[in-house]
Amino acid sequence: MKIGIGLPFGDIGGTSAIVREYAQTAEAMGYDHLCLTDHVLGVNVASRPDWGNRNTSADFFHDPFVLMGFLAATTKVIEFSTQVLILAQRQTVLVAKQAASVDVLSGGGRLRLGVGIGWNEAEFIGLNENFRNRGKRSEEQVQVMQALWAEPHVIFNGRYHTIPDAGINPLPVAKRIPVWFGGHMDVTLQRIARMGDGWMMLAHPPGAAAQAEWDKLRRMVEAEGRDPASVGLEVWTSAGEGTPDEWRTEFKQWKALGVTHITLNNTFTRGVRARIAGRTMQAHLDAMRAYFDAVKDLR
Repeated sequence: MKIGIGLPFGDIGGTSAIVREYAQTAEAMGYDHLCLTDHVLGVNVASRPDWGNRNTSADFFHDPFVLMGFLAATTKVIEFSTQVLILAQRQTVLVAKQAASVDVLSGGGRLRLGVGIGWNEAEFIGLNENFRNRGKRSEEQVQVMQALWAEPHVIFNGRYHTIPDAGINPLPVAKRIPVWFGGHMDVTLQRIARMGDGWMMLAHPPGAAAQAEWDKLRRMVEAEGRDPASVGLEVWTSAGEGTPDEWRTEFKQWKALGVTHITLNNTFTRGVRARIAGRTMQAHLDAMRAYFDAVKDLR
């Protein structure tokens, strides 16, 4: 089971020195991947008193492709995973090009493109994309990207995209990039079953509910004529609660369920997780080391 960690820019900032130190420390420690979150626009809460505290202009997000380009030059082997890139608010062919460039510049095989449909309509308005059809459109987007990564020239005539015998250059090293999906509706699971390489499941702790959802996806994958073992499963955890022994117990539970990737996200506060108390670079590095030391022998 691969172990990753999120980049907590909201706590530690995002200067080049901070990004470099955090990523290089995670890599040297033995983490397998870095989790990169994504938002382009954050709203001004002064004009939206009922908005809450999610995705506001106070939240810090680097552009994930620029960030991965920087990380590729400052690390050697650690993988990058977008969790999640809001695909439907971006131009499909451009995303395919950016992802291929990251793959090539990082040496190949270091990028997992995690995608989702988003929830913040303000971003779609600002980026001049249609919020209402984002789910159906994102499915075709993945088809377009997979075609562009595989062949030098593509002819595509779909509902939302037309490619008139053209292609991107460079292509990814392996002529494919793994696409993982976030989300928990059955329609998302169906998309994973048809075309996905993995599922990022964040709604459940280990137990019967998580097992039932994972079993449901396995059945869908089999119905599409694919091997369920070819589809990965990722969950998030946190060092903000529990003891090292409890982290080990949870890790073993996830592994028994079939999880292939686990990401330590120490600032995520929604759902079943609690953030760490500290907000400094040192607090995050300490949590990074404590968790990895507790579970590294269980992989």
